[in-house]
Amino acid sequence: MTTRVHTISEPVENSSSIFDLLGGEPGVRALVDRFYDLMDMEPDLKELRAAHGPSLDDARDKLFWFLCGYFGGPDHYIERFGHPRLRARHLPFSIGEIERDQWVTCIGRAMEDQGIAPALVERLLESFYGVADWMRNREG
Repeated sequence: MTTRVHTISEPVENSSSIFDLLGGEPGVRALVDRFYDLMDMEPDLKELRAAHGPSLDDARDKLFWFLCGYFGGPDHYIERFGHPRLRARHLPFSIGEIERDQWVTCIGRAMEDQGIAPALVERLLESFYGVADWMRNREG
């Protein structure tokens, strides 16, 4: 009796990127739009909203482009602007604990509103908090 050995020529894909879990570009766009819609209408996010100036259109696009790449999808942001240099690009804005906490609260609400799995929301909030805290450029 002969035993035949099979070889795997292609890697087995058994995990999805966060980008895929969120539904690709349409899912990331919906998340970003919900984030900015909440920021624009929720009174407890007023300091965060005030930090963004009169129009949110440019910020919507930039966050969408950034998050696509951050979550494992296309690098739209890098293709347009180069390395994100997040902290340097946010230095002109006054970011303290209030803005940090409101940003994290807002993205958390947006993720919940989009029906993202609670375990993924928790994982992303942990990551977002770390980045948001690193972005602070003033006390308070």
